Amino acid sequence: MRFLTPLLPLFLAACATVATLRLDDRFGPADPARFDRLPPASTAAPDYWRDVRPVLDSRCVSCHACYDAPCQLNLASYSGLTRGASTSRVFADRLLAGAPTRLGIDAQTNAQWRDMGFFPVLNERQPTPQANREASAMARLLALKQSHPGPDGGPLDDPDLDFSLNRAQVCTPAEGLDEYARRHPTRGMPFGLPPISADEHATLTRWLEAGAPYRPASPLPAVLHRQLADWEAFFNADDAKSRLAARYIYEHWFIGQLWFAEQPGTYFELVRSRTPPGQPIDLIATRRPYDDPGVDRVWYRLRRIESTPAAKTHMPMLLDAARMERLRDWFLKPDYSVTRLPGYDPESAANPFVTFRELPLVARYRLMLDEAQFTLAGFMKGPVCRGQFALNSINDHFWVYFVAPNDKGSRFMQAIIDAASPVLRLPAERDSTAGLLAWQEYSRLQRKYTEERSRITAKFKYGDTRPTLNDIWDGDGGNPNVALTVFRHFDSASVIKGLAGERPQTSFVIGYPVLERMHYLLVAGFDVYGNIGHQLATRLYMDFLRMESELNFLALLPIKDRQPILDHWYRQRSKPHNDYLADAARYFPVETGIRYRSKDTLNELYELLGQRTARSRDRSRELEAGGLPESELAALRRLSAIRGLAAAQMPEDSLIVYQPAAGKPRIFSLIRNSAHTNVAEIFSEADRRLPEEDTLLAMSGIVGAYPNAIFAIDPQNAGRFADAVAALRSEADLVRLTDSYGIRRTDRRFWPTSDAIHDAYRAARPVEFGILDYSRLENH
Repeated sequence: MRFLTPLLPLFLAACATVATLRLDDRFGPADPARFDRLPPASTAAPDYWRDVRPVLDSRCVSCHACYDAPCQLNLASYSGLTRGASTSRVFADRLLAGAPTRLGIDAQTNAQWRDMGFFPVLNERQPTPQANREASAMARLLALKQSHPGPDGGPLDDPDLDFSLNRAQVCTPAEGLDEYARRHPTRGMPFGLPPISADEHATLTRWLEAGAPYRPASPLPAVLHRQLADWEAFFNADDAKSRLAARYIYEHWFIGQLWFAEQPGTYFELVRSRTPPGQPIDLIATRRPYDDPGVDRVWYRLRRIESTPAAKTHMPMLLDAARMERLRDWFLKPDYSVTRLPGYDPESAANPFVTFRELPLVARYRLMLDEAQFTLAGFMKGPVCRGQFALNSINDHFWVYFVAPNDKGSRFMQAIIDAASPVLRLPAERDSTAGLLAWQEYSRLQRKYTEERSRITAKFKYGDTRPTLNDIWDGDGGNPNVALTVFRHFDSASVIKGLAGERPQTSFVIGYPVLERMHYLLVAGFDVYGNIGHQLATRLYMDFLRMESELNFLALLPIKDRQPILDHWYRQRSKPHNDYLADAARYFPVETGIRYRSKDTLNELYELLGQRTARSRDRSRELEAGGLPESELAALRRLSAIRGLAAAQMPEDSLIVYQPAAGKPRIFSLIRNSAHTNVAEIFSEADRRLPEEDTLLAMSGIVGAYPNAIFAIDPQNAGRFADAVAALRSEADLVRLTDSYGIRRTDRRFWPTSDAIHDAYRAARPVEFGILDYSRLENH
C-alpha cells in the first residue's frame, strides 16, 4: 500500500480524464465562454432574481461567500456562480505570495478563470436539460443531499464531515462526482446542514436544467444616475487638491459598500479606472489600492455591486449631500497648497504620512473618525473575512475612545509624525513576500517612536500637554461613532457603536497616528494572498499598535496608577514584552490633568468617559432596545451576570431566538468574552487562558457574523435556560443544554429558524443587514 500511495494522484487524475472524455462524448466539449454570453431568461424557467436568487441567498450564501468559501465557490452573485470553484486555498501558509483570485477584479471572463485553475459548477457543454443536470456539479451535489439528508436531530457524528476551520477540502468537478458520491455520500449540499426543501430543490433544479438563464439587474433610476454623476465629478476634479484628496478617500473607502437614500439596498464600490466618467469602467486591478496603476491619470468611479451582502464583509456607507459638503469643508476649503502629486513607489505609497503629507492632518483624521465604526470594521472584515492570525493580538472585549480632533490634538499629533516619520514604517513596504521578521526589530522602531513622542511632549508647554477629558472626542454632540465596543470571537471580530457590557479587559484611546497605521497595516496594506512572513509581520506590528492604544488610555490616569494596571493587563508576559512594558510612564511622561476624587481612579475614569460620550453614544444594542416588556428581561439580564467556569463552557457567539407571548421572534446575542493573562504572544493561546475570569454578555440584535450556536427560548422557559447556563461545568452540560434549547445543524427546524433570524435582522437593521455565516456552528 505504501508503494501505491504516491501513485494515487496519478490514478485519480486518470479517472477524471476518462470521465471528462465520457462527458465530452455524450454532451460535447466544454465551452467556458458559454456563460460570458449570459444565457437569456426564459418564461418557462424560474426567474433568476425573483425565484433563484432568494434560495441561493437563504440557503447557500451562508457558507459560500468571500475568500473563505469552500473551494472558493462564491454563490453571492451570478458571476461567482459561473466562475466556479478551485482546488487552491486563499487562506494558506505560503513561502511565496500567491496570485490573487478576487472575483470581479483579477479576471473578467470565465475563460480567464479557467486559465487560473477554476473549474465550472454549471454545465458548459451542450445546453440540453440532461447535460445541464448531469454535467453540473451544483445540480448533482444538491441531488446528493436530497438522497442522503442526514440525521434528524442530535449531534452530527459522521466521521466524514469535518467542520474544522482548516479542514482538508475535496473540490471536485462534475467529471469526478461519481467517485466522490461513492466515497462521500453524506457530503451533499448544503454541507453538514439539513437539505433544502422539496420546493426549493425543484426551483433550483428546473433553473439549472434550463441552462441557468439570467437577466441583468434592473436598470438604475435617473435620480440615481444623477447622484453617481455628482459624486464621480467630485472625485475627478482637475485641481491638485481635489486629486490628492480623492486618492486619499479612495484608499480608505475602497472596501466599502456605498449607497444612496434614493435606492436603499443597491450598493456601489469605489474603484480605479483607466476611463473617465461617462465611459464604461476599465478597471485597474492591482494587489493593493496604492500600487502603481500604470497610467498617467487615475479616474475614480462608482461600480455597481450585484452580490448579496454577507455579514462578514458588509460595510455600508451612505453617500449624500451632507457627506459631500463635509468632505469639501475638510479637504478643499482650507487654505493650503498641494505642490506636487505623489507617485506610487512602494516605500512612500505604503506610508500615508509621506504620501499625504500635504493634506491637512485634521481632514485625514476627520474622514476616518466621522465613520469610526466603518474604519475599525475594515480591520476585521474588509480584506480578509476572517483573520485569526492577526486577531489574536486583541482582547475579546474592549472599548475604544478617540482623541478629539481639535487644534491642540492636531498640532501635537502632527509634531509627533514629523519627528517620528523615519521610524513609522509599515510591513507593507516589504511587499507580499516578506521574511520572517523578529519581534525585536519592531520593538526597536517602536522605542524610537516612543522616544520621539516623549521629546515632542517635553517641547510643548506643560499645561498644554497634560491630558484631560477635553482631549477625548465627544462625538461633536451627535455622532454615534464616539465610542465603540470590539469583540473578538477567536478567528473573527465585531465592532459595534456604544459601550457594551461592564468594565472591559482593556481599553483603547486612538488618535490619528494609530488609526492611520492600523488602516494601512490591516486594510490597505494587507494582502490575504501574501506569504507567511507578510502575515507574521502584520501580526507583530499590530502588537505595538495595541500597546500604544492602551498606553494612550493609561495616560489619562495618574502616573502612580498606570504601571499596576498595565501589569494586570499583561500578566505572565515574555521577557521582550516585559522589557518594553516595564515603565508605563516612559511612554507619556506627563501627569494627568484630570482631578480624581477616589482611590479607584480606573473605575472613576470609566465613569468620567461615560459622561463625556453620553450625548452621542449609541444604545441600540442594550437589552431594553429589543422590544420586550420589563417583566421578560430579567432572565436575559441574568445571563450577563454569569462569570467564570460557567461562562467558559458557552460558545463564543450564540444567537437566542426569543419567541414572546405575541408577535414575531426577537433575536438576542449572547457573547462569551474569554479572558487571558495577556494577548501579547502569537502562539500557545490556550496556555494563557483564564476561564475563571470569562464573562457573558447578552445584547439586543445580532453582533457577530459567525454564530457558533442557536438557542430557542420563550417566556415560560427563559428562566430555566438562564439557570442551566449558570450551572454549566462541562461539555456534557453544554450538550444537555443544547438538547433542551438548541437548534442544531441537524434540526429540521434549522432553516425556518434561520429565516426568522434573517427576517428579524433585516427588519431591525436594513442597511447593516447581511447573510450570516454558518461555517462555525459547533456540533455539540
